[in-house]
Amino acid sequence: MHARILLLDAAPGELLDRELECLLGHGPAVTLNLRRVADRVGVRAAWTGRVDFTDFDAFDEAALLAETTRGGVGHHAVKSRAGVPLRAAFLAAATDAAQANRLRVIGRAGAGTDHVDVVSAARHGVAVTHTPGSNANAVAEFALAQLLTLTRDLPALNSAAHHGDWSAPATPTVELSELTLGIVGTGRIGLALAARAQSLGMDVQGFSRRPTETRVPRAKSLAALLATSDVVSLHLPLTPQTRGLIGRPEPALMRPGSILLNTSRGGIVDEQALADVLRDPAHPLAAAAVDTFEHEHAAFASPLFGLPNAMLTPHVAGMTRSAMATAALRRADHIAALLAGRPEGIPVVAAA
Repeated sequence: MHARILLLDAAPGELLDRELECLLGHGPAVTLNLRRVADRVGVRAAWTGRVDFTDFDAFDEAALLAETTRGGVGHHAVKSRAGVPLRAAFLAAATDAAQANRLRVIGRAGAGTDHVDVVSAARHGVAVTHTPGSNANAVAEFALAQLLTLTRDLPALNSAAHHGDWSAPATPTVELSELTLGIVGTGRIGLALAARAQSLGMDVQGFSRRPTETRVPRAKSLAALLATSDVVSLHLPLTPQTRGLIGRPEPALMRPGSILLNTSRGGIVDEQALADVLRDPAHPLAAAAVDTFEHEHAAFASPLFGLPNAMLTPHVAGMTRSAMATAALRRADHIAALLAGRPEGIPVVAAA
């Protein structure tokens, strides 16, 4: 019997064709959720007969559970790209003995698996895999873009120019070589950002809960890094230990005129506390760029809405063609290997 794989959210554009060809090349039966597909008619025409189709909102838990149990067929593996929450209720339903094909693998095309209840997954015998490092360059470049945009105050200058206001800065801005960048989390992404910043002449320091040997000088503590950096960039997974890591006290430790960047995970930063300090012109934190939020997609909401010194983007830091292709194809290979009982070398997330 062929393995059955459900793609909860499709890769965009031409990448979808590459992803489907890669999956089918491993031999499974594939069901594609069309909900996030732009050209549904074209995709149906191209893939009917090779791929099955469904259409539901994977971020709606009731709809996800209904699809999971529909007809008692089930799937051996599910793939998520956009971080569909896969919690205890889904895992229980997908591994129930009533399913003809019980779930064995969850694959994330991207880094991080905080959207999956890994404890429940382990209890139900479901392996959870992802593609760490696949988007390291993309996210590092995006964080650098955030840094440049805010240090040169480009949003305000752009807005003024669009209103016909020839508004030069009241005081000269600083060059990157005058600034110290503090990186919280010196994994693949943090180190990729460090290399780019150092090549532009910035002083760079890092802090990690699990220190490793790198060429980035290590701050003695998070507090020490915050107090001695002009720009702080977060590159951490969301865990019980990192949730709320940046709350109300932490920004107060930062240098006057400093900037905070978050391209890691919503929940690491207390958004209400951040909004409150950004409203205070006397606070040392001058601006923030946030790409990840506590509530995203259809539930997107944040206390940061409307603040002129908060630059907000919809979790797109890792969405480059190269990064997404690498993640999608690597994830397909990971799922196929795990379903075939070949876990050697496959990154599987262990329950904490």
